Amino acid sequence: MTEGIAADVVMKAELRKRLHGLRNSLTSGERANYSGSITGDILALPAYREARTFMAYMTFGSEFVTDALINDALAHAKTLVLPRINREQNRLETYAVRDPQSDLTAGPWGIREPRPDRCRPVPVAEIDLVLVPGLGFNVRGDRLGYGRGYYDRLLQFRTPRTALVAAAYSVQVLDDIPLGDYDVPVDMVVTEAGTHRRPIALT
Repeated sequence: MTEGIAADVVMKAELRKRLHGLRNSLTSGERANYSGSITGDILALPAYREARTFMAYMTFGSEFVTDALINDALAHAKTLVLPRINREQNRLETYAVRDPQSDLTAGPWGIREPRPDRCRPVPVAEIDLVLVPGLGFNVRGDRLGYGRGYYDRLLQFRTPRTALVAAAYSVQVLDDIPLGDYDVPVDMVVTEAGTHRRPIALT
């Protein structure tokens, strides 16, 4: 059993390294163009249009660029929720953000996150749609995260009505993704080349 777990950890680590490389190989212009296409498709989703409370994340490194989605949510008076890492308890906390310019501060790894002194906490159960980050996905919505399990633990507290949507470049979509017992899949993966939906996904 221990050897199997160790082999799985090594396999996931190697896959993460490969996916990082694939994503980083895209030029800044490609990432900007692909992000624009993906953003347009997400904005057109009924699940997004009808969401009153929308959770996003601040882009880090070569990730999908979330700025336009964040701006749209604020412009349409949605409650914008962003995550904050609680290092002491090794978990994510979720806060409503009204002004990213003044409500955010640099957190671990330089990722901008909400300031608790300026932002109110929002329970995950109140969120209508979560934009879920990840390194890799397959067409069934299975997800490979960054290895810390923050989102898998957080999403255990969602309600069945909460839509889980991932935005990824097509180079991040693989045939197979290794899964653990607690890995949470997403309802759909939106790429610049098209959208992949789970059979029960919201549309």
